Amino acid sequence: MLQHKHILLGVSGGIAAFKAAALASKLTQAGASVKVIMTEHAKQFVTPLTFQALTRERVYDDTFAEKDPEKVAHIDIADWADLFIIAPATANVIGKAAHGIADDMLLTTFLAATCPVYFAPAMNVNMYQHPAVVENMNTLKERNYTFIEPGDGYLACGWVGKGRLAEPDEIVAFLEAEEKAHTPLAGKKLLVTAGPTYEYVDPVRVFTNPSTGKMGFAVAAEAAAMGADVTLIAGPVHLNALPGVKRINVTTAEEMYNEVTKIYSSMDIVVKSAAVADYKPKTILAQKAKKQNGDMDIPMERTKDILAELGKKKTHQLLIGFAAESNNIVEYAKDKLERKNLDMVIANNITSEDAGFRSETNRVIIVQREQNPEDMPLMTKTETAKEILARIENMLIKDA
Repeated sequence: MLQHKHILLGVSGGIAAFKAAALASKLTQAGASVKVIMTEHAKQFVTPLTFQALTRERVYDDTFAEKDPEKVAHIDIADWADLFIIAPATANVIGKAAHGIADDMLLTTFLAATCPVYFAPAMNVNMYQHPAVVENMNTLKERNYTFIEPGDGYLACGWVGKGRLAEPDEIVAFLEAEEKAHTPLAGKKLLVTAGPTYEYVDPVRVFTNPSTGKMGFAVAAEAAAMGADVTLIAGPVHLNALPGVKRINVTTAEEMYNEVTKIYSSMDIVVKSAAVADYKPKTILAQKAKKQNGDMDIPMERTKDILAELGKKKTHQLLIGFAAESNNIVEYAKDKLERKNLDMVIANNITSEDAGFRSETNRVIIVQREQNPEDMPLMTKTETAKEILARIENMLIKDA
């Protein structure tokens, strides 16, 4: 959830500043761009060079060090930030923030920030419980600033109690949960279908296709990470369960149709990436068919068109389909979009060596109503999933 986020880390002067270095590293590892502001007192514990090495960014520590004459530094980085975390937040910084005092780079930036701001307090237990500190924290909470609770335990001063800065991993998890809770997908019920179906001729022979289910699983995993309530209906695949995703296993097109239609009315979004058989044998032989001289004819009949049925019954849902084609890709995708009452079609050329079935990458064309088709570059299936979900988010925002 923090990937590509712009995170401003404010470090004030307490012994817990050493943990802020680990926090900067963890945030960077999570894919965020991190810029650090240090107070003069913070530099008594950790050097700016430490944070510069960890973030590969300039460290800000002087309100008057205006290195770019075209920008006012504390306004520029306040505008740059997607979120602002002050860790450790000392009693001094909390008090000044509560009273609008801006006598250093950290506090002037705080007052200029319009993004979410989080305070992670760290101080002696008696300081943390002092009425003035409690009042200052309550003042900030009333202004919709969020506090990341400190831990209980042995403190650097020798006391035991509440006041230890939350561990870097805990802070990262807290920020990820906050980001997840505020995405357009948060709480939305999202159904993904993935993989092939098996249509049996006899107990040992099936009609199927080479789908691995990786694309659908990538969509399910990314949607769950973005806060959606995800149900994954999977055909026969060799993929592990996904954390936070409800999985329903099916084998045949009929089973997939039954499971999808059973829960469709309760869904907000459906991403149907499964490669469902269009035909199945009219009769399934009870015993294995023995080899015979000459050819073998197997009468076939149509399976139910799941996506078309969902399009007919659509009320409030966003309905996304996939189109695996070998020619006329955009034309067929547009036709599918209209004919099946879809909101978006993800089309790909199955004849391409680096895309389609059994590949680790995909090269898709995204077709939406009243928009020009988007020919996407070669991406991993996870990257493709993120692009798909980004467009779903835009549709949710537009419809809100």
